[in-house]
Amino acid sequence: MRRIAAGLAAAFLLAGCRLVPGGEAPRPVGPAQPPAGAVSSAAFAGVVRGPSIGALAPGRDDAGTALAAFAESCPVLTKRPDASGLTYPADWMPACEAARTWPVTRASQFFIEHFETARVGSGEAFATGYYEPEIAGSRTRRPGYEVPVYALPADLERGWHEEIPVSERTGRPPLGRKLPSGQFVPYYERAEIDAGALAGRGLELAWAADPVELFFLQIQGSGRLITPEGQVIRIGYAGQNGREYVAIGRILRERGVLGSGPGQYPGSMQGLMAWIRDNPEEGRKVMHQNRSYVFFRELTGDGPVGSIGVPVRREASVAVDPAFVPYGAPVWLEVDRPEANGLWVAQDTGGAIKGPNRFDTFWGAGEDARVIAGGMSARGTALVLLPKGTVARLNGE
Repeated sequence: MRRIAAGLAAAFLLAGCRLVPGGEAPRPVGPAQPPAGAVSSAAFAGVVRGPSIGALAPGRDDAGTALAAFAESCPVLTKRPDASGLTYPADWMPACEAARTWPVTRASQFFIEHFETARVGSGEAFATGYYEPEIAGSRTRRPGYEVPVYALPADLERGWHEEIPVSERTGRPPLGRKLPSGQFVPYYERAEIDAGALAGRGLELAWAADPVELFFLQIQGSGRLITPEGQVIRIGYAGQNGREYVAIGRILRERGVLGSGPGQYPGSMQGLMAWIRDNPEEGRKVMHQNRSYVFFRELTGDGPVGSIGVPVRREASVAVDPAFVPYGAPVWLEVDRPEANGLWVAQDTGGAIKGPNRFDTFWGAGEDARVIAGGMSARGTALVLLPKGTVARLNGE
């Protein structure tokens, strides 16, 4: 899980990437000309052949971690329709069959033999970073641990609010709750939940020591609670209240609080957290402008789970917009932050990860992960690795 939320220089200024359950995607379509207006998928953005994978020269360790992540993604690749319009599940079968027994010592050759590179749209990439935060927490409420970590409420459901005209009620209804009168209304927003709207309902999964740390863990979408006794409680995304996500970093940049000038705080996650701590009352009000609120579940596996249901791995997993990169596909990044260069595997998505060539890299847990992810804001180029023959088919060759 390299990128659970975008680093503040980008992610917190834009929006966080979360590990969220993905829905079923529509069946791919063949190549077509871009329609007027916004490009909705890779099939409309345009795909051209990139350089050979051998010319990219992926390193042995880099290819080894990517091979392992790719193999874990194969159950999704070979069964789930591809929303990008680039591939069909059957296209991935030969590579997935080979990945099951391919020796890690020859991982680079695996990608050379089974894939070709494709540039989606311009190929100009922007990459941020996310990580798995570690914060102080407790299974029970005790002095110093007073901030509830909530599980998913049973009354959070989908329905049509009265203020939404019947003519606009298409697709999935929004999230909300039903009043005793039967009226359906939006769900409680962050400020209401912080004020106790869910208190006393037995939803407390655990208790955190610091509301600021919990706020940023919610943006990341997954994390670890470390108890005073040293126990590790891993929690992951269970759902969201359906209210709008507001990037508070953007608000503070517009106010002139964040930047590189005299008296400004650094435009990073660390800078944003420092400002909130130095201005607790105003910081609380700013956090409440982000009405989105994340609910958690306890995780028992060996890592946080991405949107395709497999664990995300440090320096191997990347969050993408599945409309432009097939879930499970390898991705090659070449950006101005060398630590982010090389092979990644698309295993996650997030609210800020929209459009072609937008990526969020996952950096695991620990202080180094926090520093790298919090300051990651990289630009360069990206290539998507597709099964051989895909580019020719898409371009009618």
